[in-house]
Amino acid sequence: MWKSLLIMQDVARPRMFGFALLWGVILLHNASVTACPSSCHCMEKNSLTVVQCMSRNLERIPTDLPRDTVVLLLAANHITHIPNHAFRELHYLQELDLSNNDIETVDMGAFLGVSDSLLVLDLSNNHIQSVPKEAFARLRAKISLSNNPWHCECTLQEVLRELRLDPETVNEVICHTAVQEEYAGKPVIQVLDSGINFCNFHHKTTDVAMFVTMFGWFTMVIAYVIYYVRHNQEDARRHLEYLKSLPSNSQISKDFDTISTVL
Repeated sequence: MWKSLLIMQDVARPRMFGFALLWGVILLHNASVTACPSSCHCMEKNSLTVVQCMSRNLERIPTDLPRDTVVLLLAANHITHIPNHAFRELHYLQELDLSNNDIETVDMGAFLGVSDSLLVLDLSNNHIQSVPKEAFARLRAKISLSNNPWHCECTLQEVLRELRLDPETVNEVICHTAVQEEYAGKPVIQVLDSGINFCNFHHKTTDVAMFVTMFGWFTMVIAYVIYYVRHNQEDARRHLEYLKSLPSNSQISKDFDTISTVL
């Protein structure tokens, strides 16, 4: 009987170990999903994970965010940069608030991984002057870009063409500077709606730059040719004067005859 019990224990032990291992994996997975960064406050709202990191003096986007985050509030911090793949693990992210930060640069792959899920993106009140064309590629979210010191040029025009701007803040997207100074201080959409094409200015500027460069090279070539000709003329003149200074053959013959007579 004891032998039978030992056999049953030997059979049950691997099963119990396997069950314990599986339960441990489940607990570890749940911990990785629901863990909250120490600088943030996480809460459940209607079965959705809301991560509140507002006004926490953050200088960068936390990397240990819960993977089931649906709403991420990072407003009123000191974040300066949105790096590539900053949110790639947050496949359920629907709302992202990065307003009132110090953001200056946005990498081209900043929103990779959330382009299908994101519904609201707030980048207002930052220090963004320009963004790569690829940064907002395939984003379907309603985006707020107001109160940034935008530089109005071709790239910005191409970026805005693909975005779904928040209609309530669209007139607050202002040209802080522009390829043409006369458009500085005006809403970007208003300028574009008036028929202005910043990409044409870009092409014209490029053409002018190429013309100036070619003209400069042409001027340098002409100057070199003139210098070369004048330098050779001066050498030729000096050589001619040298030849003129040499005694002629007739004079040499007379001197030779005189010497012969004396001898």
